[in-house]
Amino acid sequence: METQRILVTGGAGFIGTNLVNELKKRGHEVIALDLMHTSREDYVRADVREYRQLEKVFEDYEFDYVYHLAAEYGRWNGEAYYENLWRTNVIGTKNIIRLQEKLGFRMIFFSSAEVYGDYTGVMTEDVMEKNPIKDTYQMNDYAMTKWVGELMCMNSAKMFGTETVRVRPVNCYGPHEKYTPYKGFIPIFIYHALHNKPYTVYKGHKRIIDYVEDSVRTFANIVDNFIPGEVYNVGGRPEWEHDIKEYSDMVLKAVGRDDSIVTYKEAEAFTTKVKRVDCSKAERDLKHDPKVPPEEGIKRTVEWMKWYYRIE
Repeated sequence: METQRILVTGGAGFIGTNLVNELKKRGHEVIALDLMHTSREDYVRADVREYRQLEKVFEDYEFDYVYHLAAEYGRWNGEAYYENLWRTNVIGTKNIIRLQEKLGFRMIFFSSAEVYGDYTGVMTEDVMEKNPIKDTYQMNDYAMTKWVGELMCMNSAKMFGTETVRVRPVNCYGPHEKYTPYKGFIPIFIYHALHNKPYTVYKGHKRIIDYVEDSVRTFANIVDNFIPGEVYNVGGRPEWEHDIKEYSDMVLKAVGRDDSIVTYKEAEAFTTKVKRVDCSKAERDLKHDPKVPPEEGIKRTVEWMKWYYRIE
């Protein structure tokens, strides 16, 4: 495998940290870029919203590939902090694209399965091309910004010949994901269970989750089979689908706590009931092969959170 010089924006975040580790393990030269201060090696601090800061990074380094993960995450985070969301996810992505048009590196753009919104069928990648955008689909600003990012990538490819692969992760979870109230349901459940704090489970929702180790292995494979213009769903196996209560039960079992801290409510408003995402394209082109089932992945995530939050 030929060594590549790779930049990972959002490289100090949850998926970014795991991806940087995977790419380095494969022998690539990797620089992580993020907004936060850190003492990590091979790291540069920059804000993707600020073109000048990004331009300086690309003056100092030459990259073959850029994995663009830097983003504000989550639908409710996007409602509460919509200024940050749109500036980071849209202006930040446009800044990266402008540099791509100038310098010619290949990009892997991180979108989200949220772009499918409340689509009721099986979510294959071509759903977004075959169906008009409706208010029943992208029901939140986070989803909208991710779809705008994809559109900008496609537009740049037509106008300037840039080469980008888009990926749509599906409920990725695992170590290095620190708790905030806006994270996915797995880290929220685990954090509350570990600290014996109450949390709410909305019944009637089903999801497939994907352990981050499985996801980043597939993301890293893109370098070896880069097909410009392609887009891939990356998620867990269909047979691993569970409703949210079952995931909560797995968390409680792994932590060793009963469900007295859980309040059960009916389906959450403005949230898709069932998401069935087809990952067969990623299996075909990128050797996507999830190996860690939810029970095992949740146990590993619990152990990491115990270590991170110093819980005996």
